[in-house]
Amino acid sequence: MVNPPATTVDATEFAAAGKKAAQPRVGRMAHGLIGSEILKIAAEIRALQRAGRSICNLTVGDFDPAQFPIPTRLREAIVAAYGRGETNYPPSDGVLALREAVQRFYRRELGIDYPLGSVLIASGARPIIHAAYAAVCDPGDKVVYPVPSWNNNHYTHMVGAEPVPIPCAPTTRFLPTRAQIEAALPGARLVCINSPLNPTGTAIDPEELRGICKSIVAENEARERRGERPAFLLYDQIYFMLRVGDTVHATPPALVPEMARYTIFVDGISKAFASTGVRVGWGVGPVDVIERMSAIVGHVGAWAPRAEQIATAELLDDTTAIGEYILPFRAGIQERLVRLHDGLEEMGRSGLPVEALPPMGAIYLTARIAPFGRRTPDGIALQTNEDIRRYLLEAAGVGVVPFQAFGCSGEDGWFRLSIGAVGLAEIDAALPRLAHALRQLR
Repeated sequence: MVNPPATTVDATEFAAAGKKAAQPRVGRMAHGLIGSEILKIAAEIRALQRAGRSICNLTVGDFDPAQFPIPTRLREAIVAAYGRGETNYPPSDGVLALREAVQRFYRRELGIDYPLGSVLIASGARPIIHAAYAAVCDPGDKVVYPVPSWNNNHYTHMVGAEPVPIPCAPTTRFLPTRAQIEAALPGARLVCINSPLNPTGTAIDPEELRGICKSIVAENEARERRGERPAFLLYDQIYFMLRVGDTVHATPPALVPEMARYTIFVDGISKAFASTGVRVGWGVGPVDVIERMSAIVGHVGAWAPRAEQIATAELLDDTTAIGEYILPFRAGIQERLVRLHDGLEEMGRSGLPVEALPPMGAIYLTARIAPFGRRTPDGIALQTNEDIRRYLLEAAGVGVVPFQAFGCSGEDGWFRLSIGAVGLAEIDAALPRLAHALRQLR
């Protein structure tokens, strides 16, 4: 150590004193911000694993690199970039080579052309989402989003906007309809749609999306005549490359070209290439909005590292490497989702209170496990989703996430099951444990 301090100050007592204060010492936004329910569940699972329990962890929206490693092409390009000394600040809107590569990627994969000024790079998708909210919404503006959905309630809170949640049902695969969006559009500033959807793993029907887009365009044309600000669509397609079976992915501008004026895409490599920790995401949208989002990202410093950006540009332009990676990756995801779905459906056919929606994309399966009113072998009545979650974890060693973590309030037995961190052997071992635990209920 160079020039160590002569003495050490013990700041422990003073640093911890604020926890005991009679009044919150932080601002209203921070004080009212709800922590992640998923992270709480993850901590509980880690504690059980440290105690020696075997847990089939279907909670985390992430990938175990032992199951799904990142592309070799990406890993080697990152190492090479660091070897060349690519360690200084990147441009605040992203490395030029990557922004251009995203342009080509969208043209090739989605059939839409955007100008360079429409592309913003950030350290994953989360800064893009927050920047979109912050750039578009003023305090009190209305934000429309379906429930269940991931974190829209939290982002709405952080910018002081007014939440307008749309409850969605399994009959529409938990996705909003044109009629629901249209009814909520008056006065709305931002509409949020994610497809394939986290937490359900379902995808919006292209014709339903076309109808939603036409309603937004009509609303905005009327607003323009009145001299009012438009409503924007935040279209999160971070999972669009992870489709199951014959699921079709559609984009608003490809369906209704005028939607390019109002659509803000959220995207990146974290899910499509199992690269959650590499932290490269991007937003694509109207130039004027992207410019303001870029300023927000720049002030926060939420840039993806230069070396990772350069490597991602090389990957996106390497169609051979993408093809060699994505096909077995998708197959592995589909095999796990189908195995889990079929196992749960078999339980339902045997008389257990279980059902599951067919998987369509992402890494998630939606299941209803609803033994409400039954009692555990210890005599505890299962009355809430949380009661069921805890019982499944303790009795079956299966970790799942209730839909309350995604903005839902009903105690109806719906859960998200994620397969990104488990193998087929773990699923095969967990299904009989789950069935046995449910049969133990009285």
